[in-house]
Amino acid sequence: MLYEIRRYQTLPGLRSEWVQYMEDVIIPIHVAADVKVVATFTDLDDDDGFVWVRAFPDESARKAAYRGIYESEHWRAIVSPRVREFLVKDSTTMMSVQSTAKSPLDQHFFGTEPV
Repeated sequence: MLYEIRRYQTLPGLRSEWVQYMEDVIIPIHVAADVKVVATFTDLDDDDGFVWVRAFPDESARKAAYRGIYESEHWRAIVSPRVREFLVKDSTTMMSVQSTAKSPLDQHFFGTEPV
């Protein structure tokens, strides 16, 4: 399984609004595209930091989700412009990781048994 850990830097003072937008708009779009949203976090050391984790069964599923979400007319016309109102440009960091054979997350989110 593949996981993405993404960290965003919101513009000063906008993190609460960003969290609300994530919960009301962005996460439901991802869930509708069969993306597993594993967790969301606010950074305890940075008042404007936000982190979330997404999971995909494999790279082809991740690419398909990217296409379905980020290439959609709805994302391009409505969501993307709104995202730019919240986030510091070029501040997003992402780590892609692959789970280990006995990852409890895989069992929880994908129903797989440890090898």
